[in-house]
Amino acid sequence: MGGPDRDLLYFEDFPVGEVIEAGAYEVTAEEIISFAKQYDPLPFHVDEELAADTMTGGLIASGWHVLSMQMRIIYDSVLYKTASMGSFGLDDVRWVAPVRPGDVLSLKRTTLEKRVSKSRPEMGIIQFKWEVFDQHGELKSITVGPNLVQTRASVEEAGA
Repeated sequence: MGGPDRDLLYFEDFPVGEVIEAGAYEVTAEEIISFAKQYDPLPFHVDEELAADTMTGGLIASGWHVLSMQMRIIYDSVLYKTASMGSFGLDDVRWVAPVRPGDVLSLKRTTLEKRVSKSRPEMGIIQFKWEVFDQHGELKSITVGPNLVQTRASVEEAGA
């Protein structure tokens, strides 16, 4: 009766080794400052004049803001159409180079490994690596972590 939604991506739709590129998120000074004032008010995140005199040489986005922008790209490119069941978090987060106003961010997702949960067979655990780049191809950040995605098989079994 209730088979899988053909418009959704399930665990089975993410082959190991797959690489996907997505996004074109333009970073603004206003957004950097607004986010930082609320969550990470270091001088090089909240004040362009003060930032010019710091080791960063100018305004840069908080790493936490970079992760938030990354999440927006992930959602807009694939998560909105995925049978997502959440995540356990991230295993690795690295901020490689500063993100500045005017940067246009994109990302590359690599499917590293995957397995069906032993305790919850309706759930697949997929280990992804996410790399964020600017418009010049400069690597800005790398994150690695698991995402939980419903298996198509479990939906088919439930509908049988």
